Amino acid sequence: MAASTPLAFAVRRCEPELVAPAKATPHELRQLSDIDRQLYLQFQSPNYNLYAHNPSMQGKDPVKVIKEAIAQTLVYYYPFAGRIRQGPDNKLIVECTGEGVLFIEADADATVEQFGDPIPSPFPCFEELLYNVPGSAGIHNTPLLCFQ
Repeated sequence: MAASTPLAFAVRRCEPELVAPAKATPHELRQLSDIDRQLYLQFQSPNYNLYAHNPSMQGKDPVKVIKEAIAQTLVYYYPFAGRIRQGPDNKLIVECTGEGVLFIEADADATVEQFGDPIPSPFPCFEELLYNVPGSAGIHNTPLLCFQ
């Protein structure tokens, strides 16, 4: 049953934190392609994924599980833990710094089921759920990924 009226809900967010790779990673520079220099391609792209409750997770802290999984994944995909920098001749580079990605714990006083089945696309409350990270409007010198 689809939701007929807009759903009113509140979102409580914790302070953003960085999740670094679980192990030390190489510090290196990775040059991006010339296509990436195009200004119309330099933007952030928000995305959302919703997951059903998994009974095997009963008693586990989902925040801890997710943060540990991100940290382990960043060991293998370590450039995502770096920052985009402006290199010589305006070329973009990823400085693999190991600083980490942004993680924001949040709780909403609504359930996925309350949004309807199927969930309408575009998601009706997308803007209310997203955290706008101060100072990260561009792509330079900010975390490459943000998880909430």
